[in-house]
Amino acid sequence: MRMKMKLWQKNAELDAEIEKFTVGDDYLLDKKLVKYDCIASIAHAKMLAKIGILSKEEDEDCHTAIENFLVKKCGDAGKKIHAARSRNDQVLAALRLYEKEEIAVIIVLLNEFKSKIKEAIKNYGNTEMPGYSHMQKAMPTTVSIWLGSFIASIEDDLNLLEFTLSLIDQSPLGSAAGFGVPVIEVDKEMAASLAGFRKAMENPLYAQMSRGKFEALIAGALIQIMLSLNKLATDLVLFSMKEFGYVSLPDEFCTGSSIMPQKKNPDVLELVRAKYHIVLGEEFKIKSIISNLMSGYNRDIQLTKEPMMNCIETAKSCIKIMALLMENLKINETKCKEAMIPEIYATEELNKLVKQGVPFREAYKQVGEKYG
Repeated sequence: MRMKMKLWQKNAELDAEIEKFTVGDDYLLDKKLVKYDCIASIAHAKMLAKIGILSKEEDEDCHTAIENFLVKKCGDAGKKIHAARSRNDQVLAALRLYEKEEIAVIIVLLNEFKSKIKEAIKNYGNTEMPGYSHMQKAMPTTVSIWLGSFIASIEDDLNLLEFTLSLIDQSPLGSAAGFGVPVIEVDKEMAASLAGFRKAMENPLYAQMSRGKFEALIAGALIQIMLSLNKLATDLVLFSMKEFGYVSLPDEFCTGSSIMPQKKNPDVLELVRAKYHIVLGEEFKIKSIISNLMSGYNRDIQLTKEPMMNCIETAKSCIKIMALLMENLKINETKCKEAMIPEIYATEELNKLVKQGVPFREAYKQVGEKYG
């Protein structure tokens, strides 16, 4: 079966099987990019008007859509919108605008999540609880220190994410297929500014090479967030077991068993814990796809779009659900107090002896024999 010609097609019509193989689900993923393609196209059109490719009248007609619609709407003026650009920098600009906006959303979500943890600390922070190492009771700690460790982790995650946002905030417009635009003197800085980028990318080949590299950077930042959520989810699953009972999970975050009527399963937390590995896998996909490629654009890069979008959507959903859980989490102060067995103060006893002048090794032995 033959299909109609594409804008980029040469002579022969495109075979349906070939189109299915090369396009895949890309056209579905691109629905998320339409808004950003329009933003970049508007900026590009204004730049073309400045350098005389579009007249002022044609430019005014080019603000509401992208090329196919513009050709139908504006005739020859619509046909001019692709001057001085390639599908490469067009798609890359839309992707980068999408990524910038999504990272900004994730930053907001992380800050909201932090505030929920702070509220839990405000309510329960002074409660003493066992601290663990090697999954054994080690020394006394508090809910404030336990939950505060995740605030500190998220603050580092935010720093990494904000750095990532700053780094990817570079416009590829004007790089065309990776070798610049011959003859036409484009104003890359103008296009970058109008599209909302911090700066224009100077080297046109690197602009194309950055696709995939920047997506891997984004995935790497998101995996750190997912690692923080994974560890918190693991703690909450453990501490909500009846053998511990330090925390009580909201019923709506748990499910029952189809056969065991007493069960209250922490399904939501288990899924959050597992989704770290999903994002890790998507990060690996991106990094694997972009390696061993010659400089410049290669079609392989198209396949980084889906895993990058999956990373973003997974991270957003997990942050939201964990923030909601923290808002409804309850700490069982009685259970925490009951768990503070005498042995947990062994290091404190040791240090008291040292302060009294007992040599450390002798004090260590005395306390060890007491609890051994």
